Amino acid sequence: MSQQMKATRSSAAKAEERRRPRSGWLAITGLLLLSALPVLGGVLRLRDVSADPESAVLLASSVPIVAHIVAMSMYCLLGAFQFSPALRISRGWHRTAGRALIPAGFIAALSAVWLAVFFGGPADELALALVRLAFGVAMTVFLVLAVIAITRRDFTAHGAWMTRAYAIAVSGGTQALVFALWTLVVGEVDASGEAWLVAAGFVINSVVAELLIRRRLSRRMRGVPGRGALVS
Repeated sequence: MSQQMKATRSSAAKAEERRRPRSGWLAITGLLLLSALPVLGGVLRLRDVSADPESAVLLASSVPIVAHIVAMSMYCLLGAFQFSPALRISRGWHRTAGRALIPAGFIAALSAVWLAVFFGGPADELALALVRLAFGVAMTVFLVLAVIAITRRDFTAHGAWMTRAYAIAVSGGTQALVFALWTLVVGEVDASGEAWLVAAGFVINSVVAELLIRRRLSRRMRGVPGRGALVS
C-alpha cells in the first residue's frame, strides 16, 4: 500500500511538472544574443555622434536616428522576456512590459519609416532604404493590429501580431549573421548585394515567426500545452 501511494504521488508530481510553465531561459538567451548585435551597433553609433565636435547640432538634426536606436534597443531586449511561458502567465509582468513595449515598438518602426522616406544617402543605397521602408511599414501595421486585437481581448491574435513585429525588430541580428556568412563564403558585398542580404534577414525572421505561430495554434487546437518559450 505504501509503495502504491508513493507511485501515485510520483505520478502526480510528474504531471504537475509537465503542467508547470517553463522559464524559457534558452529561447530568451538566444533572443538576447540576437538582439545584442544591432543594439551594440546602435550604441557605437550613438557614441560616434556624441564624440563629434558638432554633436549637439547632429543630435538636434538626427532625432529620428537617436529615437530609433533607443526605442529599438528597448523593444528587442525587453521583448525577449515576453517569450517566457512562466512570465507570460503573470498578468502583472506581461501587461506592464507590454505598456512599455508597444510605444517603444511604434517609435522604433515609425522612426525607421521616417529615415527611409527622407533618405538622403547615395543613389546606390536607395534600394536598401526601400527595403527598410517596406518592413518598417509592416512592423507598424503589425503593432496596430496587435493593439486592435488586445482591445477586443483576442489574445491569440494579439500574440501572433506581436510575434511578427518582434521578428522584424530583431532582424538586425539575423542580417549581421547573414552578412558574416556571405562575406566568408563569397566575399565583399556591394550596395546592391547589401540590400538583398538585408531583405534576406527580414524574410528569414518573418518565415520563422510564421512557423512558430502556426505551431502554437496547432498545439492549442490539439489541446497540448506549450513546452517552449516560443510555442506557448
